[in-house]
Amino acid sequence: MAYQKVTKTSYGGRLKNALGGVVAGLLLLVAGTVLLFWNEGRTAKTTSMLKEAQKVCVELGDISQVNPDMNGKMVHACGYADTGDILTDGQFGISVNAVKLIRNAEFYQWVEHSSSTTKDKIGGGQETVTTYTYSKEWVSSPVNSSEFEDPDYKGINNDVLLKLDDRSWQAQNVSFGAYKLPEALASQMSKRAPLIVDLEPEVVDGYEADFHKEFDVAADQSFVHTDGNVIYLGINPGNPTVGDVRISYEKVLPGDVSILAKVVGDSFEKFTSKNGYSLLTLQDGTVGLENMFESEREGNKTMAWILRIVGILLVVFGFRNIFDIITALLKVIPFLGNIAGLGVGIVAWVLGLVWSLVVIAIAWVAYRPVLGISLLVAAAALIWFLGKKSKEKAAAPAGPSEVQ
Repeated sequence: MAYQKVTKTSYGGRLKNALGGVVAGLLLLVAGTVLLFWNEGRTAKTTSMLKEAQKVCVELGDISQVNPDMNGKMVHACGYADTGDILTDGQFGISVNAVKLIRNAEFYQWVEHSSSTTKDKIGGGQETVTTYTYSKEWVSSPVNSSEFEDPDYKGINNDVLLKLDDRSWQAQNVSFGAYKLPEALASQMSKRAPLIVDLEPEVVDGYEADFHKEFDVAADQSFVHTDGNVIYLGINPGNPTVGDVRISYEKVLPGDVSILAKVVGDSFEKFTSKNGYSLLTLQDGTVGLENMFESEREGNKTMAWILRIVGILLVVFGFRNIFDIITALLKVIPFLGNIAGLGVGIVAWVLGLVWSLVVIAIAWVAYRPVLGISLLVAAAALIWFLGKKSKEKAAAPAGPSEVQ
């Protein structure tokens, strides 16, 4: 049975919230503006850095021996990344010869879900009905049931058999032919594979003893189960109960990689351009120089558009929050408030888009003067042309069909 909670807000309370929204809107507007301006600078500087890096980049070639002539140079290199390090998760005694060991944990818990419907009242008040439902799910971290709203579920037993975090272990000694890969490069290796777990008997016995001591279950019931790369803590993996834990392991093995970096002795570090932006990157597999730089350029463009969209949304929602005070004032008559809300939404989007485009244009003038000024001139010319045509049409004499 779903649990419902009714919250009533007076007209004065709504106005107070709307005033708080104005402050929040101003902060969103500032944050969006700063993000948009900074992002254009980041994009332009990253583009410039990549051009500079590619211009001076050379092929390292044979990596079977250190080449002193390459010291200090920006290079592209392909080869086999290897390690002799043994990575260990002491929690379960899991060990593997790998570049990276990854542990992910999930917990079977009661989870709260909510949905709300809001109704405006004559006089400006507001009534919100929130419906809470509960279900058992696998989640990435334990859920605190003391924060649940439904009294029947509040404080319900949501304890887990074992608390542990997601974690990864990184090899510290990764060779690349005669060279050494710094952790900043080796950590970028991402070709994962499941790690089949094989627990030592004493590890299993230790956990079994602890769980049997804590819970009153038959002596022949097991709490620790393994299946492929998964360790399951619970009596029945096919029928989980609240508190069960599921741990999975993955590994990143040695393999072929391609890098863009600056050579320093028998290792590598980031290449720093004249504008202070740097490059130190690795891709799995054998990837050519041109393709690696193209991938970096595409990544830069993708990030630019993601941050532009985020910035625009911050600006739009900022304006929306600022002007929502008008909607709140008119909510004394719900019908008028709804009309105002629709208008405020349209105005917020128009102003937000215009504001964002102006900020981006100013940023382009600052970071890409030629392109930015050219775009502003083109935009001004277009506005002038459209204005001129509009005036000419207005001043044109009426044709025979237009005469009354």
